Amino acid sequence: MTKRILMLASNPAVSPVTQWPIGFWWAELSHAYEVFKDAGHDVTIASPGGGVLQADGYSDPEDESGYSVEDTISLAFKQDPAKMALLQNTPALNDLDMDDFDAIFVVGGQGPMVTMIDDPKTHKAVADFYEAGKVTAAVCHGTCVLLKTRLSNGDLLVKGKRWTGFADSEEAYAEKAVGMKIQPFWIESEARKLADTSFEVGGPLEEFAIRDGNLITGQQQVSAAAAARHVVDALA
Repeated sequence: MTKRILMLASNPAVSPVTQWPIGFWWAELSHAYEVFKDAGHDVTIASPGGGVLQADGYSDPEDESGYSVEDTISLAFKQDPAKMALLQNTPALNDLDMDDFDAIFVVGGQGPMVTMIDDPKTHKAVADFYEAGKVTAAVCHGTCVLLKTRLSNGDLLVKGKRWTGFADSEEAYAEKAVGMKIQPFWIESEARKLADTSFEVGGPLEEFAIRDGNLITGQQQVSAAAAARHVVDALA
């Protein structure tokens, strides 16, 4: 049976740390999108504020850095005009009816660490899906929203849950690679300050995703497809 999946990606922003333009991470959008479409589901790509989306440069397979040059899935997505059109005028959360969707998938990238971490609209959408018993997923830096998303009873959504996100070891690797501080905070470090939750990580840049009931999380871009497969299984 066809289900409707809401993929929520960051609006473009500028990093307060690096001053780089930031947004979503290509593999976390394209790889998950293809898993969902291959399973026969309808996908809506939205953003908290609506409008055109922008990817992090290092995630672009055509970026001069060559960091993601092997990401042929994202390259194929970029070369498909119909798919690229989905990123040009995304609907805003406030213009959507959450009742129309069966699952939410929060895409990572550097953007969420700035645009979603303290955004009430994003927190409410994630909490509403979870409290409605719907599949609620996030990957990589998109999992930062789980540090602050609270349910209607005031509890953090991740209370009593197993989950993952971008690891401190991966943040350290990224900072060493570019020779500078990148993120305003590290998700794993912040998660380990929370009581009554279990934050787990796999090997650096290795596929690792967790399903705990209707909560699904993926560690980083390598884990986007794995997290998406968990979503498909949960919807089935």
